[in-house]
Amino acid sequence: MSRDHADPAHAGALHHVELYASDLEASVAFWDWLLAELGYEHKNEWEGGRSWSNGPTYLVLVRADDADHPFDRRAAGLNHLAFHGSSREHVDRLTDSVRERADVTVLYEDRHPYAGGYYALYCEDPEGIKVEVVAPDVSRS
Repeated sequence: MSRDHADPAHAGALHHVELYASDLEASVAFWDWLLAELGYEHKNEWEGGRSWSNGPTYLVLVRADDADHPFDRRAAGLNHLAFHGSSREHVDRLTDSVRERADVTVLYEDRHPYAGGYYALYCEDPEGIKVEVVAPDVSRS
């Protein structure tokens, strides 16, 4: 079965997300790094876009035709994307890497890593999209 078609075994799970970027190259640099760290693999690349997949889910990044309207996560629409992390150590490694990058910032430093009430990384991509990576609950291990 092609990954581009629905798989009944994953009914209800997220199929794909498509994001538009005003600066495709800057956004690709961030998302290529982050998604590789989260176990995604390159799916497709074309003039004006890229995609990555992890199992039946994939993320698409496309150059925006209209770059005059910057992303605002506080406006109606998408607020953030949250991903599963494999461990607290994984979240810590990602956080350290984000702090070393010039194209992305850690959010809520004063409350990190419990800004949402649980152990996670919160950061903003080059477009201002909030990204979260959540660690497993160690009490359930």
